[in-house]
Amino acid sequence: MYPFSYTNASDVQGALATGRRGGRYVAGGTTLVDLMRETVERPRTLVGISDLPLREITVTERGGLRIGALVRMAEAAAHSKVRTTYPVISQALELSASPQLRNMATIGGNIMQRTRCTYFRDVTAACNKRDPGSGCAARNGFNRTHAILGTSDHCVATHPSDAAVAFAALEATVNLLDPDGSERGVRFADFLLRPGSTPSREQALRPAELITSVEIPAHPRPLRSGYLKVRDRQSYEFALTSAAVVLHVRGGVIREAKVAAGGVGTVPWRLPAVERRLVGERPSNALWTEAAGRAAGGARPLEHNRFKVELLKRTVERQLRIVGGTR
Repeated sequence: MYPFSYTNASDVQGALATGRRGGRYVAGGTTLVDLMRETVERPRTLVGISDLPLREITVTERGGLRIGALVRMAEAAAHSKVRTTYPVISQALELSASPQLRNMATIGGNIMQRTRCTYFRDVTAACNKRDPGSGCAARNGFNRTHAILGTSDHCVATHPSDAAVAFAALEATVNLLDPDGSERGVRFADFLLRPGSTPSREQALRPAELITSVEIPAHPRPLRSGYLKVRDRQSYEFALTSAAVVLHVRGGVIREAKVAAGGVGTVPWRLPAVERRLVGERPSNALWTEAAGRAAGGARPLEHNRFKVELLKRTVERQLRIVGGTR
């Protein structure tokens, strides 16, 4: 680990001022500290933000939900409003990491976490995300856990967050505060960036911007939702595939459908072809199978992860049956 200085911010303006001078924000530190230990990240200054007043979960004026950036994952998962209104979020959080990490890690930190690609974390390996222009060792290396959607010639790493998949399905907004005091909201679909030719730029953040909350818009009721994660072992493992499904069913007909996948994309991956096939139809086993068959459109599998194409379809189909029911 390289030397660094640490300052603890007691208020938002103090944190932003240090951030403007090049400080990196840290709260739970469950990702950043690991990367510093491995010398992947080498910040000169850390700004502790755990004492900032960003730890509330509130209902918005329009009936949505606002989750403060410093709310712990365990707190959000257990919150009554989250559990009853958007169970897909609670389930995604409960299937993440370990209880110890969920007690420390924050919502803001969770969506900011960097890939678990082994080549990214090995400073001796070529990685355009860590060292732009050096190449991508994963493309021709062991790439079983890597992405099949949203990849480029420069990067094939998956985004590791489970909660981010739920936020993508729910069309969340990330609220940001600039050091100049201005605020803006960025659609979750635009916040996490596909690698393209610049994989080292992972979020649509401006310099020193601070995440203040993640906001879930109001959705029509009744609403059914849930999260399914398929992995190599039952606990403390990242997804091979996952599916967040959100359905509004009224009068026996699917009026709205939101479906996103994890473990297969360079970012949480919305599945519009699946959604279009569902809307206007009556729930049935045949519908789930047909819609899920469209989940892997545009996939570009690599040598060791071709199995993810079929696994993604089966994961989506299974979660459609769980959330939508079988007939």
